[in-house]
Amino acid sequence: MEDRKMSEVEDPKSPCIRQCCLDEMDICLGCFRSLNEIIDWHSSTIIEKNKILIACRQRRELAQKSRF
Repeated sequence: MEDRKMSEVEDPKSPCIRQCCLDEMDICLGCFRSLNEIIDWHSSTIIEKNKILIACRQRRELAQKSRF
């Protein structure tokens, strides 16, 4: 039972799309992670990774809105 519970909580995949280019605020224009989030990704907990993914989505949406 415990093994099944552990397997249900999967480690989030990196949002990296291999188009790395940092803007003036050290935010990647490919995945929208900050430089520190990129560096810390592999040592982050599942909860921390999910928070990073939420922040990435918010940054992407903001960037898309500011283009128009």
